[in-house]
Amino acid sequence: MKRIGILGGTFDPPHIGHLIIAEEVRQQLQLEEVWFIPTYEPPHKKEASIGADHRIHMINNAIKGNAAFRLNTIEIERHGKSYTIDTIKALQQSHKDTEFFFIIGADMVEYLANWSKIDELVEMITFVGVKRPGYQLKTTYPIIEVEVPFIEVSSTTIRKRFANKQSVKYLIPESVYMYIKEYQLYGN
Repeated sequence: MKRIGILGGTFDPPHIGHLIIAEEVRQQLQLEEVWFIPTYEPPHKKEASIGADHRIHMINNAIKGNAAFRLNTIEIERHGKSYTIDTIKALQQSHKDTEFFFIIGADMVEYLANWSKIDELVEMITFVGVKRPGYQLKTTYPIIEVEVPFIEVSSTTIRKRFANKQSVKYLIPESVYMYIKEYQLYGN
């Protein structure tokens, strides 16, 4: 049976924190691949600041060079709000020989009780909680805890830095930066 990690998110833009988390979880849990699944419209926050096509291109640029990283656009293709339960059902239907590990940050671990159909979902996949300062990874749901090097970076911070004409060097891959500059994203 294949072991695949799933890293979902808006990726607005993708940054080194996403890449570090994906690689650390892949190595520690001996996963064959990690699939980056951008959401079209996240159910728990406002919509992305840029369109799905740009985010798809940025993810492709970010994961280039790591043969174990893949882009999966299942949620983009669905349009509208995406719920993890629907994504997992579809993935399990099309990948019957695969065990999925859903990677989430510590902030989301504490929010699991609010996820749509969470009791059904925990029976379908293994949740992987990534430790993060300020969060305890406390939940009544089963999760595997993975420790990763802590880098204080978020897509929100990167967008603010762009808006304030501050450097984002080393926070995002150079290829993502070049894409943002080329298409003048984030007020660039």
